[in-house]
Amino acid sequence: MGIGFRGISDMAMDSEVWYQCDRCTACCKWPGDVKVSDDEVRAIAGFLGMDEDVFIQDFTRLRMNRNGLSLIERENDECIMLEDGRCKIQEVKPFQCKGFPNRWNFPDWQKVCKAKPVAMEDAVRMGLVEDGDLSANHTMRGGDLK
Repeated sequence: MGIGFRGISDMAMDSEVWYQCDRCTACCKWPGDVKVSDDEVRAIAGFLGMDEDVFIQDFTRLRMNRNGLSLIERENDECIMLEDGRCKIQEVKPFQCKGFPNRWNFPDWQKVCKAKPVAMEDAVRMGLVEDGDLSANHTMRGGDLK
């Protein structure tokens, strides 16, 4: 198994365009690491009503580079948090997930991702982009944009 697109991070994006996530879940179905920090483990475990140690044991593994934890994936490479076609931890999903495709991406990501391009100026005006906010948790989806 290769690293997959979830293992690639911080690739440069066009700063004049915001890609609004449509929650198509394509990025949730690819092999690779979805790294989780200690704070994210705490937030996700709390959101799921679980003890942190139980969450770590049941839903994480050592990252491929052996530098921290990653969410586990199913045998078909889907993220363990993908359930019934949606992210069951959408409200507290990891920073890495929130940032796709604006903060990180992978070669040819546009072929699988349905995020809608929005001029950055318009995205700021519509409130999709705010200082320090990755905007992936906004209720507006790419498909809602006209």
